[in-house]
Amino acid sequence: MDEILKNRHHFLDLVQVAFFLTDVHSKILYVNRYAERLFGYLKEEMEGQRIRLLFLEEDLTYFLPNILYLTLYQSGFEGEGLLRQREGKKVFVYLSTTSFKEEGEVFLTFSFQEIQRLKTLERQKLEMEHWASLGMMVEEIAHQVRNPIVSIGGYTQRLLKQPLPSPRGKFYLGKILEESKRLERMIHRLEEVMLVQRPVPEKEKIIEVVEEALKTLSQEAGAKGITIHLETGTLSGEESFFVDRELVTKALYHLLENSLEAIGQASRGKTRKGVKVVLTCEEGNAVISISDQGEGVSKKNLRHLFDPFFSTRPHRIGLGLTFVKRVVEEHGGKIRLESRPKRGMTVTLMFPMDRRRKIRREWLSPEVKNSLSTS
Repeated sequence: MDEILKNRHHFLDLVQVAFFLTDVHSKILYVNRYAERLFGYLKEEMEGQRIRLLFLEEDLTYFLPNILYLTLYQSGFEGEGLLRQREGKKVFVYLSTTSFKEEGEVFLTFSFQEIQRLKTLERQKLEMEHWASLGMMVEEIAHQVRNPIVSIGGYTQRLLKQPLPSPRGKFYLGKILEESKRLERMIHRLEEVMLVQRPVPEKEKIIEVVEEALKTLSQEAGAKGITIHLETGTLSGEESFFVDRELVTKALYHLLENSLEAIGQASRGKTRKGVKVVLTCEEGNAVISISDQGEGVSKKNLRHLFDPFFSTRPHRIGLGLTFVKRVVEEHGGKIRLESRPKRGMTVTLMFPMDRRRKIRREWLSPEVKNSLSTS
């Protein structure tokens, strides 16, 4: 093996991929020069160590043993991984492994390519293609239209304070003021939907995030005689998910606001009704269902509810659900609608509780734990 490395030493140092050679116990026998650049260690600091040196602490239980198992007993591993550099900084790489025999001994090879920057550029490019033209248009509209609208509203308010020639004139001015405020709300909602920042997920307790959204609307619901009931079922209160708290809270606010309005329109002259919020955990997802006893939506209109500016209520702008859908999808989740005309609607949001892949969360085989957990 020393002879092989000696003959190929110069070639391996020219390759722009971090290359590691280990024995069957994952002890590092050789690294090329590019590995020094990628991970920040000197060759001498890495050679003689175990490959676990490069893996995050939380990945030593499942991820690394699974990789070693696949390398030794299957066809190897290929995939993305988050590793650590010398100073503790994390680096996103594409990892490829294989094994081979030489003079009766088994050796493992690990190849690492840094893809964090490439993935970031790719993601930004896709996002720019998807939202750029629409986002630029919205920003331009907001800039060009907001000032005239504010001026119209301001001058109208001044006129309303002056003596008017007739009640009809006062009525017309009131309508102008009302519509100018509606246009202001529309511009704000457009900016909210189109200029959503990418989520910055943090570990949050599910119940706390939902309760925060409920708190913002509890007073309004009480004033309308509407109850909001939270059902947590078997949840202990400690269950968590990885979300951007501000974005998810705002999305829940939009859904609850829609429910309150739907009930308000459907319950005129009827007994008091309410909104039910149910929290569950299913198949690794945090599930939040919001049900109301409002007017519901016909089957024909149901599939259009996420479309921008679509609304079954003439006075509504029709961007709330568009915003909710985008927030959920940015978190890698799903949204589902169920409606019964004249009986109510249920909106269900599903957020992944743990966004890590299976290989980072559990052993692929019992043999991994038995044979490789000490590697």
